[in-house]
Amino acid sequence: MTKDKNYLTDPFDNSVAAIVKGIDRDVERGEDVLMLGLGLVMLSSTFAPVAPPAVLLPLVALTFALSAGFARINYHNMEKKLSNSMAGLEQHEKIKLRPIAAVFAEYPMPPLADSFNPLKNLKRTWKSALGGILINPFWMPIFYMMGMQIHEEKNLGILNRAVIDVEQKISPSPTLML
Repeated sequence: MTKDKNYLTDPFDNSVAAIVKGIDRDVERGEDVLMLGLGLVMLSSTFAPVAPPAVLLPLVALTFALSAGFARINYHNMEKKLSNSMAGLEQHEKIKLRPIAAVFAEYPMPPLADSFNPLKNLKRTWKSALGGILINPFWMPIFYMMGMQIHEEKNLGILNRAVIDVEQKISPSPTLML
């Protein structure tokens, strides 16, 4: 299976609409991955009677890490595909996509290696250590990974808002069609 390098398809009529549709699809995919991870974490309490906390809690942290990691990879792929797609557009088409490109510029996501490094995320490390001290030391990795998940959700929400704004600008208003 080959991955697309941009959002433009071969027979496209409106390149801006095709790009916005592709980004919208990828944003939804990222949100779905995060919600799947959260859903699996919520279901983990059903295994509490049979799995000890020493087994269950690291699995919860791993679930958060996987869902946040996949969402981050998806976010970076969206950024690359958008820049590749915009390379062949005319200036007036690029102006329409500027709000989406601005989200990637204003809210850059560090590589996964930086996100998983506790020394590069001292605020998140401190919060997770405090939570581990207050509740249980096994919860420290869960809080750290949950912080990553929340950060991913926040950035996808901002990107989704920009996509909705661009969709509203490029689609005809229903009142004008009357």
